[in-house]
Amino acid sequence: MAKTKTIFVCNSCGYESPKWLGKCPACNEWNTFYEEKLQVAVSSGTNIKVKETAKPVLLNQVEGKENIRIKTGVSELDRVLGGGLVKGSLTLLGGEPGIGKSTLILQICDKLGTEGKVLYVSGEESAEQVKLRADRLNIKNDNILFLGETDIDSIEAEIISINPKLVVIDSIQTMYSNEISSAAGTVSQVREITARIMKCCKQSGITTIIIGHVTKDGSIAGPRVLEHMVDTVLYLEGERYFSYRVLRGVKNRFGSTNEVGMFEMQNEGMCEVTNPSKVLISEDQEEVPGTAIVCSLEGTRPLLAELQALTTQSFYGIPKRTGNGIDFNKIALIVAVLEKRAHLSLGNQDIYLNVVSGMKITEPSVDLGIALVIASSYKNTYIPKNMAIIGEVGLTGEIRAVNMIDKRLKEAERLGIKKCIIPENNKRNLKDKYKLDIIGVKNINDALKVIGL
Repeated sequence: MAKTKTIFVCNSCGYESPKWLGKCPACNEWNTFYEEKLQVAVSSGTNIKVKETAKPVLLNQVEGKENIRIKTGVSELDRVLGGGLVKGSLTLLGGEPGIGKSTLILQICDKLGTEGKVLYVSGEESAEQVKLRADRLNIKNDNILFLGETDIDSIEAEIISINPKLVVIDSIQTMYSNEISSAAGTVSQVREITARIMKCCKQSGITTIIIGHVTKDGSIAGPRVLEHMVDTVLYLEGERYFSYRVLRGVKNRFGSTNEVGMFEMQNEGMCEVTNPSKVLISEDQEEVPGTAIVCSLEGTRPLLAELQALTTQSFYGIPKRTGNGIDFNKIALIVAVLEKRAHLSLGNQDIYLNVVSGMKITEPSVDLGIALVIASSYKNTYIPKNMAIIGEVGLTGEIRAVNMIDKRLKEAERLGIKKCIIPENNKRNLKDKYKLDIIGVKNINDALKVIGL
């Protein structure tokens, strides 16, 4: 016997309330509550079944087994995953519309289809649409099965019947369960669908990848618990008008989350970029004011990127500070340091900063590069193209040491950089010898003197 209970659920964060509220007390969003009916089982008292529960075991007696990893055939993806997909794992891939999620997943299906059957479930596209993409990617694999379905009951039945090597759900927001009265894509539906897919696939040891939509602020849509339920969370990032894409791992139960993979979107699909530094640096050898080479560390991979700055006289009361690929607050902080410690009058200057090729850089080691490239544009002097700049800038103007300096210097040396400005503390602790002309600086004024400012 069951009775119906009505609750109101916030579509933004999943907060539940017995009555409708205009503003969610958990996430402070307005008009996000919707009505949901739940079926609550009521015991009659005659046929009470005792649920079997798991028994505790001694941890020392548990036999540890190495995770069985499956190579995806895409080395950049394997790098982010920590060596490949783990058998029976549940991976969530998020990204903006049109960023290349479905293209990348279809390429993975082609690679893994050589080892067994792959089930591609889509609630957004028809078989004809997916076939057009497969033809463009030149995918002709007889082991890829397509299922255009949104009912989780039918999907579960097909997964159990086929028992594939890999299951792809595109996307989780389009799936629904008849047991929940709310529409597909709501918090309750996403939570329920993910739980059922996880239970079905883990019991059978089937590796699963689910694709998720993202919200306006870039986070995966649906309840936050969705990211806690899965084993791995990946984000595919990149500017829509640039061809380069960066794959980041923000959660990984089987490896590190510090690695990134880089791809280039081309007609034949997502092509791996094995030497990112080379494509992030402009091939134009002309030296102009307001450009500099910096070295950022993405996980354990050093990346050399080109910064561009432009300073112009401001004609408004409040000067503009604009950054593409650099956080606005970081620009404001470094400009304040230049004004206070280096005595540069930037209070009447509009400052524009850009990272070439649409990359986003957040690491503190690019602080010194930002400071010098702004000063270079303001003083109308150039920084040599064969010079790399590494260092974190403190509020007192000191240049602080950065980690993994040896990896950064080796990457700079490999790409033909001749000079490198680094923190003095890092220079003192160098163990290897380099062909680079390494210049150590203690504060922002020492760095400005090196480039003749």
